[in-house]
Amino acid sequence: MLYYALVFLVIALIAGVLGFGGIAGASAGIAQILFFLFLAFLVISLVIGLFRRT
Repeated sequence: MLYYALVFLVIALIAGVLGFGGIAGASAGIAQILFFLFLAFLVISLVIGLFRRT
């Protein structure tokens, strides 16, 4: 999932350099959503791992 966030970030950077502001904004938004979703899954996984050990 983090791979897709990085792909959309690269697409946003390339589109921004080439002057496609709408595509760059949409790609950056998707990358940001995927990043925070990945971060939430990481935190949930860590919390569940802590509870399983005890």
